[in-house]
Amino acid sequence: MRATFGRLATHVVAGLALAGVGMTSSAAVWPVTAASARTAQEKPSEDIEISQSLIGSYLAGRFARVQNDTDAAARYYQAALMRDPGNEVLLEQAFLMESTEANWPRAIVLADELARSSPTHRMARLFLGLAAFKNGQLDKAEEHLAASGNGPIGELTSALARAWTKLAGNNADEAIALLEIPKQAEWAQYYLRYHRALIADLSSRRADARASYERVFKQDPRTLRTALAFTQHAANSGDVKMAKSIIKEHLDKSQGDGHPLARELRDKVNGNAKIPLLIESPTEGLAEVFYGLGEALTGEGGVSIGILYLQMALFLQPDQPFALAALANAHETTRKFEDANAVYNRISPGSALQPAIDIRKAFNLNALDRVDEAKAMLEQVAAADPSDLKPLDALGNIMRSKKRYLEATDYYSRAIALIDKPEKRHWSYFYARGTSYERLKKWPLAEADLLKALQLYPDQPLVLNYLGYSWIDQGRNLKQGLSLIEKAVSLKPEDGYIVDSLGWAHFKLENYKDAVRYLERAVELRPEDPVLNDHLGDALWRVGREREARFQWEQSLSLEPEADDAKKTTAKLLKGLPAKPIARAPKKVKEAGRPTQQRKRETKLAPDAPFFQ
Repeated sequence: MRATFGRLATHVVAGLALAGVGMTSSAAVWPVTAASARTAQEKPSEDIEISQSLIGSYLAGRFARVQNDTDAAARYYQAALMRDPGNEVLLEQAFLMESTEANWPRAIVLADELARSSPTHRMARLFLGLAAFKNGQLDKAEEHLAASGNGPIGELTSALARAWTKLAGNNADEAIALLEIPKQAEWAQYYLRYHRALIADLSSRRADARASYERVFKQDPRTLRTALAFTQHAANSGDVKMAKSIIKEHLDKSQGDGHPLARELRDKVNGNAKIPLLIESPTEGLAEVFYGLGEALTGEGGVSIGILYLQMALFLQPDQPFALAALANAHETTRKFEDANAVYNRISPGSALQPAIDIRKAFNLNALDRVDEAKAMLEQVAAADPSDLKPLDALGNIMRSKKRYLEATDYYSRAIALIDKPEKRHWSYFYARGTSYERLKKWPLAEADLLKALQLYPDQPLVLNYLGYSWIDQGRNLKQGLSLIEKAVSLKPEDGYIVDSLGWAHFKLENYKDAVRYLERAVELRPEDPVLNDHLGDALWRVGREREARFQWEQSLSLEPEADDAKKTTAKLLKGLPAKPIARAPKKVKEAGRPTQQRKRETKLAPDAPFFQ
């Protein structure tokens, strides 16, 4: 499942990435002096070796930031500022890093300095507005937030934040008026309507709220957050029939069983429980603005700025579970798995999210090579609800990622035994067990599972690719196998691994010219993969392009292939290929033993981010 407001991300990434500078003068929210500002930055932490030069600290900070080590980056920039206190670039970078790390006392000081030295700095003014709001200084918050409204993205963020500030001052009319921005694009109108509905709901304008909810829900009933808000609005207004209809439509159009919070809300509505509004205060509403933007950004590649927005949401509402989950997911994206689990631990235990949280934490433990801990955690989740397939699926995926295929088949079999009548959505269980059987050299069992997966989902590229290549590799069903792989490529033409399978299938069938054509394309799509480069080298050799073949084999070795593959490639560099093609045992698809990157991509069949729709 992906993010709640993913539709916004492609539009806001570019704009927000450039939002570092741009605004007007402001006084500090909290009184500070130049002396206190310097004091707040005086001593870098002793657990990091700080360069003794300005340029050294600056470059070290940049390097740490590129490595997603924002804590170290903050300290390096802090050290650089000691040597050049008025440097605006250092001020900006230090502010961004301290905010990303949620070091709010230092961030406040830096934001104030930055706003004074660069009065149109958008992010500094935005954060100072939030700090003023949190401190109850609504006029000061309005001043800062109004100054942060340059450009379409700035205008959207500023309008939303100012609207909630107006509502905090009991001025609902001005709040709603601020959200009337006709020139904003349709994707932004969706977001504006959603917040108009929330503000109207909270200010007891139920008809206005319902009209706005209806528009956003009609536009996309699958979006979790708006579905929850609309359902809770209807139930809280006493219209239980409408509430049931809304959440049913959302779940019917969702993938799988739907989000656990949506299922929980459905059960509460059906049980006639008292249902509160989704947003119950202006502070929660303002936090929702930054959660929504931050979550959308991190889901579409704008991780750094997305984390900053999520931290601002948590600055306002530290226990917001969706913002915490989105922040943890962002840490996973940057491979900071310890940090991700620390954030997951901040989510209040015992909610409907708990099983999904524990599954994510287990995957992170696995990524840290703490497999036994991951396994124990998932066994506990499975024991708590013996009817839940997800922890068993996660256990199977983890065992498979560690090449513990026998254990993997056991977990997948336990999951499959819980399925009364397999449906399309269950294809992955049969596929995963089938690939595990294939690795155990139990082909009859593997083939049966792969055929079952294909029956459930005839257009699934992974199944088409794996089964088709397996047949060709064994010299069976050659025409049908090639047809399956060709169909997989037609469905995912930009997947380098599937294109490689088609090229390698042609190689096995001695169609070397076609093999070169597809394998060259595969390497274009995945130049970093050693096996794909090795395959291309073999095909080039067979068509007489021996110098190019040796180049590809050398390239393959430079990409650190697995030890057995490296030995074979080294031998080919010395002697070339034999005059007569020999039977090789190439890796089927990345899932079946190619390098780590793709193994992870295909074995990670559990939801990528279980908290969002």
